[in-house]
Amino acid sequence: MSTITPRQRPLVLRYPVVSATIVVGIAGLLFWMIGFGQAVPWLFSVFALLVAAVEAWQMVQQLRMGIFGIDVLAVIAIVATVAVGEYIASLIIVLMVAGGKALEDFAQGRAQRELSALLSREPQIAHRQTPGSDRIDDIAASAVAIGDLILVRSGEVVPVDGELVSASGAFDESSLTGESLPVTRITGDPVLSGSVNGNSAATIAATSLAADSQFQSIIALVKEASVNRAPVVRLADRYAIPFTVVSLIIGITAWVVSGDPVRFAEVLVLATPCPLVLAAPVAFMGGMSRAARNGIIVKGGGVLERLARTRTVVFDKTGTLTHGKPAIARIDVRTPFTEAEALTLAASAEQFSSHVLASSIVDAAKERGLILRDVTSSTESAAQGVSAVVGTNTVDVGTLAFIEAASPGVKQATIVGGELAIYLAIDGSFAGSIIATDPVRESARDTINRLRQLGVTDVVMLTGDAQATADYVAGEVGITQVLANCLPADKVRAVKALPQRPVLMVGDGVNDSPVLASADIGIAMGARGATAASESADAVILVDDIAVVVRAVQIGRDTVRIALQSIWLGISLSVVLMIIASFGFIPATVGAGIQEVVDLATILNALRAIRPKEQSVTRQPSHVPAVGVAATTE
Repeated sequence: MSTITPRQRPLVLRYPVVSATIVVGIAGLLFWMIGFGQAVPWLFSVFALLVAAVEAWQMVQQLRMGIFGIDVLAVIAIVATVAVGEYIASLIIVLMVAGGKALEDFAQGRAQRELSALLSREPQIAHRQTPGSDRIDDIAASAVAIGDLILVRSGEVVPVDGELVSASGAFDESSLTGESLPVTRITGDPVLSGSVNGNSAATIAATSLAADSQFQSIIALVKEASVNRAPVVRLADRYAIPFTVVSLIIGITAWVVSGDPVRFAEVLVLATPCPLVLAAPVAFMGGMSRAARNGIIVKGGGVLERLARTRTVVFDKTGTLTHGKPAIARIDVRTPFTEAEALTLAASAEQFSSHVLASSIVDAAKERGLILRDVTSSTESAAQGVSAVVGTNTVDVGTLAFIEAASPGVKQATIVGGELAIYLAIDGSFAGSIIATDPVRESARDTINRLRQLGVTDVVMLTGDAQATADYVAGEVGITQVLANCLPADKVRAVKALPQRPVLMVGDGVNDSPVLASADIGIAMGARGATAASESADAVILVDDIAVVVRAVQIGRDTVRIALQSIWLGISLSVVLMIIASFGFIPATVGAGIQEVVDLATILNALRAIRPKEQSVTRQPSHVPAVGVAATTE
């Protein structure tokens, strides 16, 4: 049996107080028309006091939790208008308070639309093909096993990550990466779950279970992002006490000076708190929605608030400032080992490693037609290297320090700017080094310049690479603060010691998970799939483009600015109107209607946070000049 969500209910049931207020208003009008006008004040007043009693009870419950809600002004205004006989104004205040909550619900739904779109597109069914026959069985996406052949029809969502078996296919990945144009894939290319197939049916071979696929990881991030509350929203609650005090002072002063208690009611009618209650949540949901359209999943409005105040940005190197796709340039071997033997053993040892350099070595071996050997056992030391038993050989691959511990007589490789060295030992003897290059992202320097223009005071690079490599890359992108030869724990200590806070850390890869979690804001470059980095980060960039970091900071600043503008817009308008009302120029009934306009203006202003101010996200070109980097493994 399907469950009806609150947003699927009829409007009458979704907003019962609004519905009841309208019914009471119509009933009062009918009573007046048929000659029972004397019953209208009683009907309106009793109903308004009942609503005030419910609001007061909820307010008491909040006070017990240590929360001073600004709704106290709405309760006082309802009671005051009933006490002075302004029963129509009391009904309007009830409608305003209930309608304000309904408007908040609508505005948040509008702002959250792009953020929740992924959830509604979660694939439930997969069409599994039987190899060697035309049989197709519809199974649950969660039942797909690695290696299954899955048919994806035209316009369908890819249910699991896989490799394309068909000759070619076009896939819309806009909901995953922000790329607006379909991406063409050929046989053997990876296909991400959550992408939409084009005009022709395609067959993929599943490479991940549904639970481990890219789309499921994004859904998990979206669910996490939608439940957090921003610090600035709590800050809005702190305006409750001063705003309440100011409102009461103006109302009491007007009452004392004029001698008319009606003035107090007229002032309090214009002091209802909807602008403060609505502004920040709507703005932050809008900012999260805008971020999602730019390929950034933000885990809560609090992340946007911290992004807005960022003073220091720390970058990892490999896969962040560089493309993270090193290519093997040459192999320097020592006798009696041959180049083919050294590369075969190194690739065999590295074939199960998750490090980006490992895949480069394996790819280089396969491109040369070398056959990888079976691995009996393998141990990986994070950011250091791999030790493995390959056939009858013991193989160590990794940093200079890692190989020095395994083999005497290690000779440091001769490298030039933009190169990195991976060292190799076979059966305890130094066998040589593998030299690779990794191009710097062409947008890296511009990204760092733009961050400084946004007010970032310090830009730092932390890397596990050698000092020479780190200095070379830093010079290419314009970074002067560099810390090299870092283990994951060293990065954590370095980030904690930085003086200019908040600190934003940008990284990619499993070894960056600790530092991403320890930074004030952690952003993971997650375009290549779900990793521990994505899980520990506060935000995940779904496109392989470092320039999106600037957009994240800018969206944070715009969101906080609009949230605070909306809060102060509501406060300013309310105070001005209260002062005017204190002189008797705004009757209570008219004031209640005017305050509803203030509420609407506040919400509309907060919704500006959704508005895009940037061009759509596009992919980085896949072929760029190799500027290079040098180092050990990172």
